[in-house]
Amino acid sequence: MRRILLVISMVALSLSTNAQLLYRISGKGLARPSYLLGTYHFCASSFVDSIPGFHEAMDNSEQACGELVMADIGNLENVMKMQKAMMLPEGKSIQSMLKPEDLSALNGLLRQVMGADLSTPGMGEALGKMTPAALITQLSALMYLKYDPNASAQDGIDAHVQDLAKEKGKKVLGVETVDDQINVLFNSQTVERQLQMLMCMVKHQDEQVQMTGKIVKAYRSQDLDAVLQLTDEKFNDECDSTEEEENALIYGRNAKWVEAMPAMMGEAPTFFAFGAAHLPGEKGVIQLLRNAGYTVEGMK
Repeated sequence: MRRILLVISMVALSLSTNAQLLYRISGKGLARPSYLLGTYHFCASSFVDSIPGFHEAMDNSEQACGELVMADIGNLENVMKMQKAMMLPEGKSIQSMLKPEDLSALNGLLRQVMGADLSTPGMGEALGKMTPAALITQLSALMYLKYDPNASAQDGIDAHVQDLAKEKGKKVLGVETVDDQINVLFNSQTVERQLQMLMCMVKHQDEQVQMTGKIVKAYRSQDLDAVLQLTDEKFNDECDSTEEEENALIYGRNAKWVEAMPAMMGEAPTFFAFGAAHLPGEKGVIQLLRNAGYTVEGMK
């Protein structure tokens, strides 16, 4: 649950990251280094000025690579794909799938976060037809934005990195497509499991608010170890992510990205910007690159 919520906005402790968000990748025959930045999807772009070495790394790179090309999200075809993926099959609704007591609890959270609920005219039809995963995504974003007044859904670091690259005439790439992200966010779980996770958000809403504050603090402190600790915390109930879900959301994607990175780095020095939760840990991007023979060290 915590990993799912973190990825929407964003894994071992024995490997100290020394409060770093930006890393230099060298060795293994690279003529020039590439760079790896951990991002927080709602952190305002101005935060990059506080990241040591950011502008140097951007200037020394010839291309930028994110989880996906952010401009592709606004493509009409992709917008339509996203909207379709976020909707339940005709004739189904969240209201019809919930017990009365669960629906009442969900409405309480919706009123708290959105000021309206599924009984509100218009709102009930719009939100009720969304998949539970899509509603989780919406609620997670709103909870982050509500907690952190400096957060921004439009002016985030991921898009900023790519915009800077374009302004400087650099190439922009992605390790995933919009279709890949749709599958991760909306198609990697059954509707029944999505519904269970939605109710987990309701059940653990107080913990979620506390976690949001801790994650914001950890990221702004540039402390990936703290991010790792937060994502590894367990509820010890059905709300904990399964091994299969963690592989789909984090570990499997990390491995695929690291497989794609060498060709990009061999072509030109590349500035990679991935969600911060993907960087630390034994199965994180940093350690996987080291396992592959690269030197990965924090920028100063």
